Amino acid sequence: MTDIHKWDVEDSDFWELEGKYIANRNLWISIPSLLCGFAIWLYWGIITVQMLNLGFPYEKSQLFTLMAIAGLTGATLRIPSSFFIRLCGGRNTIFFTTTLLIIPALGTGFALQDKNTPFWIFQVLALLSGIGGGNFASSMSNISFFFPKKVQGLALGLNAGLGNFGVTTMQVLIPLAMTYGIFGALGGDPMILQAPSGTLIGKIPAGTETWIQNAGFIWLVFLVPLAFASWFGMHNIRAAHVSPNVGNPITSFAIITLMLLIGFVSAIFGLWLILPAEVNGSGFGVPKEIALFIVIALTVSLLKIIPGQIGESLGRQYQIFDNKHTWVMSIIYTMTFGSFIGFAACFPLAIKVIFGYQHVMVDGKMTHDLINENGPSALMYAWMGPFIGALIRPVGGMIADKFGGAWVTHVCSFVMVASTAAAAYYMKQAYNSPTPEEYFVPFFILFLVLFAATGIGNGSTFRTIAMVFPKEQAGPVLGWTSAVAAYGAFYIPKVFGEQIKATTPEVALMGFAAFYVVCIMINWWFYLRKDGEFYNP
Repeated sequence: MTDIHKWDVEDSDFWELEGKYIANRNLWISIPSLLCGFAIWLYWGIITVQMLNLGFPYEKSQLFTLMAIAGLTGATLRIPSSFFIRLCGGRNTIFFTTTLLIIPALGTGFALQDKNTPFWIFQVLALLSGIGGGNFASSMSNISFFFPKKVQGLALGLNAGLGNFGVTTMQVLIPLAMTYGIFGALGGDPMILQAPSGTLIGKIPAGTETWIQNAGFIWLVFLVPLAFASWFGMHNIRAAHVSPNVGNPITSFAIITLMLLIGFVSAIFGLWLILPAEVNGSGFGVPKEIALFIVIALTVSLLKIIPGQIGESLGRQYQIFDNKHTWVMSIIYTMTFGSFIGFAACFPLAIKVIFGYQHVMVDGKMTHDLINENGPSALMYAWMGPFIGALIRPVGGMIADKFGGAWVTHVCSFVMVASTAAAAYYMKQAYNSPTPEEYFVPFFILFLVLFAATGIGNGSTFRTIAMVFPKEQAGPVLGWTSAVAAYGAFYIPKVFGEQIKATTPEVALMGFAAFYVVCIMINWWFYLRKDGEFYNP
């Protein structure tokens, strides 16, 4: 049976007799589907490193742009995705959005077979890979309805944390997949490395054959069986507080497609405003903060004017915007998840650019283009940060269930400030040294601490949202806050790219540390003051 009409998990008898099995079944199909979504959304961080190693004819700043495009699109698509479950049902949504990931995965594989592929094609594929980022909002909203409040922190932490393992899985699997012609003639011919590469088990010397196209093709192995699993194993909850008016699957797919197209239109317009003319933007130089506001406002407005039942339903769900805590939690969630996803997106390329090149004076001018043969391989190390951040997220949820969400978030915030500021110091030293590898170990350890803090803090925010908002709002709020926070996958790579171009990458980290300080004050004011509306929820 795919549709459930009675669903009351706050009733302990119902939960033990019926609910727990169904909820866990949906959770363990949701997790790998979300994992693949994260992997495809953020695989540009690994792909661009290998494109540099193979000598693709693009500037470093252009490659950062690909990550920014995927980041902004994925975040924008989370806005419509926040409301898919209410309109279309969990089973219909997860099946269709998982199946859509086949398009960017297949296209990326074909595009990477040729170094002369026009840059705009990679931009389009980065845009489409944003579908994977959007899936997080619908997945979290769906799972929030399956579990009672007493275990929401753990359930959502598992879905998000293990789903976020898509970042780590991608950063480990893609380098390994690129070392073998595992798809034979169907996968295309290999290319020759012009600079050293690597995997988690060691460096790969220049001159070695590599199959970069496998970075896209490998995900088809997982997406096809996951589509079948979600269709035959998941459920639509037809109860009044979840998805009471779900139509037939074709209608649901059409609604999802329409709403995704609105998100794509808004994202494309925002990117056009932001990007310079040399990478197919307007060249207007609109500040990214203003452009992001325009994208969010445009997406929300266009969705609301959809005629008929969709627009009416969205109008009711937009009541979350009348609750001040929606905006407060959007900021706090951005600090935790936004940092995790943004740093995960650009960490590999940041390691490559800062430690993979020598920074030396040539004719009185600092240059950053000489390959550093002694530099660490980004593909060996970059996976560890997202691995820790994702692995520890359910732990953050469990600790928050016991001690309260706001207190755990507060402690993590202070750790984030300290680790980010210290990492900025070592980044500055490395980017002005002919032997940057001397500063890699402290820089890397500090980033591992930072990733751990974002993971624990993110897990604790799930608890806060579950306790602050009524049941019918908690799902949409989770989707909305995750959408806003996901702009970190655009903002952080964009800022890093700008500061790398300005030769001051440490400025980016100091700016992020300042933002975390502001978040500490906001969290204390709303959730840790004894006379506040909610105390340590």
